[in-house]
Amino acid sequence: MIQPIVTEKATKLTEKLNRYTFRVSPDANKYQIKSLVEKLYGVKVVNVNTLVVRGKNKSRWTKSGLLRGKTNSYKKAFVTIGDGETIDFYSNI
Repeated sequence: MIQPIVTEKATKLTEKLNRYTFRVSPDANKYQIKSLVEKLYGVKVVNVNTLVVRGKNKSRWTKSGLLRGKTNSYKKAFVTIGDGETIDFYSNI
């Protein structure tokens, strides 16, 4: 599973460093991410950095009392591609 993350911060990374951000499967390693991005988007991947985003605790007051929960944790991958190459996320919409 791989999903692009399109936020203001991720777009700045793309414009400045040619680095794209993806939400990936928690058990995927850097080699699997690299081969998948190269196969899906047809670009040369130079570097892959990963991090695990921990889930946040959430709570809210309702009429029936305090509801507590937690958001899911996930793995994020920063993929640096070669100079002059781009990935167009909106081409298949």
